[in-house]
Amino acid sequence: MARFPTWVVIALAGALSLSLAGCSSTGGKRAEDARKAAAAQGRAAVDTPRWTFAMITHSGDGDTFWDIVQSGAKQAAVKDNINFLYSHDAEAQQQAQLVDAAVDKKVDGIIVTLAKPDALKAAVARAEKAGIPVITVNSGSAQSKAYGALTHVGQDETVAGEAVGQELNERGKKKVLCVLHEQGNVGHEQRCAGVAKTFSGTVENLYVNGTNMPDVQATIGAKLQADQSVDAVVTLGAPYADTAVKARADAGSRAEVDTFDLNAKVAAELRDGTLGFAVDQQPYLQGYQAVDLLWLYKYNGDVLGGGRPVLTGPQIVTKDQAAALEEYTKRGTR
Repeated sequence: MARFPTWVVIALAGALSLSLAGCSSTGGKRAEDARKAAAAQGRAAVDTPRWTFAMITHSGDGDTFWDIVQSGAKQAAVKDNINFLYSHDAEAQQQAQLVDAAVDKKVDGIIVTLAKPDALKAAVARAEKAGIPVITVNSGSAQSKAYGALTHVGQDETVAGEAVGQELNERGKKKVLCVLHEQGNVGHEQRCAGVAKTFSGTVENLYVNGTNMPDVQATIGAKLQADQSVDAVVTLGAPYADTAVKARADAGSRAEVDTFDLNAKVAAELRDGTLGFAVDQQPYLQGYQAVDLLWLYKYNGDVLGGGRPVLTGPQIVTKDQAAALEEYTKRGTR
């Protein structure tokens, strides 16, 4: 009978033990309970120095998308023994000042969004000059490498838009309203341009004031009422999907409402047919991977992507998948 070194036997036994735990009815729950307990008690899985990482985003107040990003980032920070700092400002110049403030604090790593890249270029360069590694996340994939970032974590916005255009073609749509809620956001422009690239019908961009939901509802409603040929509305953020649904009702329109991004409300409305489909870019993963990749770089000099973005999307989510994902949206991880 063949004999194996002791370490091989131990490794195989460990792997078998993990496999059986994963296949048992309670293994998954135990793993989840352990994860929650570790997070609650702040236990790190590593003994590396307690580095400080700062994430600075272009989020406005009350945007639930960024709550999910933070959830992932904080979980990775617990695991990696990281002191995690989060700040945000929807105004690009103010966001740049927050990056400058993080540099002044001599943080060990910076994660930043580049929704309006020109305004952030100097601040990112200052971080690079100070020897602080930078990872871009969510927006700015086209500028990330040129600005000197280690890598970019997110979805390719043009590719995501193209996926939407193809999905709309399969649904037989003819005229689409693409609702942009933040003027000057290059990612939003890329999404709508991507839709137009692959959609065989007509795409019309509609700019709304995303900080004022009643105004968003009124603007979409007025457009739908004036043009009954619109048979699909695409919003670029989960909070705007339900507003578009209300606008559709106001206008007496039968247009399908679809959206970028996923949250608990969107998952529920996909399940009951109120929405047609959603494009998930996995914001939890964006936050988690950004922190984890910075830690890997600080600890081991690792860089992922090979000069290209680390993609977290797009994934088209329909009624068929909504029920399975709804549990995750309720706990704030999808």
